[in-house]
Amino acid sequence: MRQALHHLRVRVPGRGLIDISDEVHAFVREQRIDTGLLTLFCRHTSASLLIQENADPSVRRDLERYFATLAPEDPQRYEHDTEGPDDMPAHLRTALTQVQLSIPVEHGAPTLGTWQGIYLFEHRQHAHTRDVVLHLIGE
Repeated sequence: MRQALHHLRVRVPGRGLIDISDEVHAFVREQRIDTGLLTLFCRHTSASLLIQENADPSVRRDLERYFATLAPEDPQRYEHDTEGPDDMPAHLRTALTQVQLSIPVEHGAPTLGTWQGIYLFEHRQHAHTRDVVLHLIGE
């Protein structure tokens, strides 16, 4: 049994879904682990991880609009606004999604479906550098 750990730094321009699939696939490929389990962990409270359709960009736009209705930026609505009006809505959007993914690895690759991609879902308006920890265990 072997394991590998990597910190993937993701520069995000602001709110939106950033496809990190290529970087994740490259990490798994480099480890030469044929069968195992890949865990991704986002080390932030205002960004999250999603597995979502990678073919039609309108899916990502619809997701962003939907989350804007679930957790709108409304200064009258929230007490917490330490980092601005997008602060608390970003925390809510993270709470409604996930900061950790587990993906089986088979034949040296994540077992994603044909139309699935791995996304960092940035919930803040401004540019950030996010840290996603990749941990692969297997043989």
